[in-house]
Amino acid sequence: MYSSLEDEVRQAARAQMKLRCFSGLLHSPLMPENFVVIIAGGRGERFWPQSRLRCPKHLLPIVGGKPMLAQTLDRVRALVPAENTFIITSAQQEQAVRDVCPHLPRQNIVAEPVGRDTAPAVALAAALVAQRDPEGVFAVLPADHVIHDARAYRANLSAAFAAAGAAGVMVTIGIKPEEPSTGFGYIQRGTKWRNFGRKPFYYVRRFVEKPSAEVARGYLASGEYFWNAGMFIWSVPVVQSALGKLAPELDVAFAPVRRALAAKRALRPVLARVYPPLKKISVDYALIEKSDNVVVLPASFDWDDVGAWPAVAKHFAPDSRGNVVRGRALVEQGSNNIVFSEGEHLLAVVGADDLVVVHTPDATLVCPKSRAQEIKALLKRVEATAGGKRWL
Repeated sequence: MYSSLEDEVRQAARAQMKLRCFSGLLHSPLMPENFVVIIAGGRGERFWPQSRLRCPKHLLPIVGGKPMLAQTLDRVRALVPAENTFIITSAQQEQAVRDVCPHLPRQNIVAEPVGRDTAPAVALAAALVAQRDPEGVFAVLPADHVIHDARAYRANLSAAFAAAGAAGVMVTIGIKPEEPSTGFGYIQRGTKWRNFGRKPFYYVRRFVEKPSAEVARGYLASGEYFWNAGMFIWSVPVVQSALGKLAPELDVAFAPVRRALAAKRALRPVLARVYPPLKKISVDYALIEKSDNVVVLPASFDWDDVGAWPAVAKHFAPDSRGNVVRGRALVEQGSNNIVFSEGEHLLAVVGADDLVVVHTPDATLVCPKSRAQEIKALLKRVEATAGGKRWL
């Protein structure tokens, strides 16, 4: 057992040094530093009405006693110190993110003026890390996933850091599918590449988008496919090379950002000029799916992206009839419901099954669990109503 987080940081650093030395690929007496960049700018629309634009899913304790972002930070704190941890968020969420992360250096929380998906966020991340260490290795992680086995998670990340630091590869972490889900993208593994930290890495044969149910069943039966969890680990030179070759417009667009960081000028006005003209594009489309140097590490930890209200149920103990109830709420003669109520408001459900019922001070949702994915469509109608933006 580690006596403290600091001890675990030292243990991880020593283990990573041993891995790199053992590989025979230690190029320089100065090892690249490791960094974590957390992308925390989503809206969490499927968790409306609790999740809103200014306080989305990752800023709420959807599962656990802390906001999801705080839980993510807790998991990586033993691997990477606060000064090497960045958060990229949105302008609307910046202050709320700062409130959740008071231990991070102020300059390590960077707000995008407008959302342009994950490829620009990765280009910004590479610029931020490069300013600190041009050879640095960094992980890009989502802010709002549920992982209970933090020790196994850190062991996987440590091995991924070692692999990305030792060779010019893009590392992704694949989740072993538990069911033939049609809601995730998939990664097909190829032949074995190498081991790091006693963990196997495989070449990636291809990435595939969300499949049909029949195709997903075939993926599950083959044993060759993993869910794409959106976790990537790579070095600054690898990302910069990929941007230059595969997304040159994006690379050129971020040149002013890199110059501002090098000159230690204020970043906010530069981002305000750079971001609005950018195209919305994910890093998967822009870089990952076009690259031939991607390897996958099969995850050895539990994982859930908790993508919609029904997914919450498995993380809480239900009552004798399968109801998950939080807050001041009651279910009478009903089963398999998810019922959440905020504040002092008493929420009662009678004689109903398989519902999601969520009450907040200014909005209430009632829908069948089987149709929870349609909440995103509902929000378009909410926005179109008179004064509807106040409920978003």
